Amino acid sequence: MMAPQKQVVLVTGFGPFGTYEVNSSWVAVKEMSSTGLEIKDVNLVVKEIPVEYDIIDKKVPQLWKKYNPVLVVHVGVSGVANTITLEQYAHNDGYNRNDNRGKCPKHFCCKEEGSQTLKSTINMKEIVECQHLQECNVQAVTSNDPGRYLCDYIYYTSLSMKKNHVAFIHVPPLNKPFNGKQLADGLRVVIQAMLEQVSTKAA
Repeated sequence: MMAPQKQVVLVTGFGPFGTYEVNSSWVAVKEMSSTGLEIKDVNLVVKEIPVEYDIIDKKVPQLWKKYNPVLVVHVGVSGVANTITLEQYAHNDGYNRNDNRGKCPKHFCCKEEGSQTLKSTINMKEIVECQHLQECNVQAVTSNDPGRYLCDYIYYTSLSMKKNHVAFIHVPPLNKPFNGKQLADGLRVVIQAMLEQVSTKAA
């Protein structure tokens, strides 16, 4: 008799861009993957995504199709964040900042004729108030504006596919004030809480 197939949690971080030669989002995601989510029957898959609109358009749907994840969490760095920040909304337009290849999306939007905003059905406020996070050395806050760059763009892309199974997390740059391990520990607690919330709603 075959063992039941594990559910997949897909977590992405971004590669270098601009002044961020080392992107804390990928450092934290990679560090977290070394110990996993500590949840049985869950297979953690992590991917590094280049800071390019065209690659997001192509890669994100491929990852959804390949893994059929129960939860997708995109992680990105924010120069204005000083702790883990959970984004509730993503935006369709306003993408007029060039990516690593000097390009912007056509018409500066993610999906032509798409809704102006999309909201994750994961309750981010509930996540930041969870007991396990209160015990973690890294606190979390919520936000409604991922910034209209690649972070916002990848979030909208995934939300347009399955908004009840998607989240976006901003992390501060490395050592401002947290190192990679501390960010990874915070991400792990947050993602565990998200998975629990998603599983409860599905039950």
